[in-house]
Amino acid sequence: MANRLAQTTSPYLLQHADHPVDRWPWSPAAFEEARRRGVPVLLSVGDAACRWCQ
Repeated sequence: MANRLAQTTSPYLLQHADHPVDRWPWSPAAFEEARRRGVPVLLSVGDAACRWCQ
């Protein structure tokens, strides 16, 4: 199950392209969707060894 990160060129983001999470790359569209849905934006700071991923 690929998410929106599968279309990025960032090596870090591509590591997370197959996670079962609705991930978005940083973009105005991501913030617009969060605002429309009334949900928070959770920001990854680039830790490739997070507990959930491993």
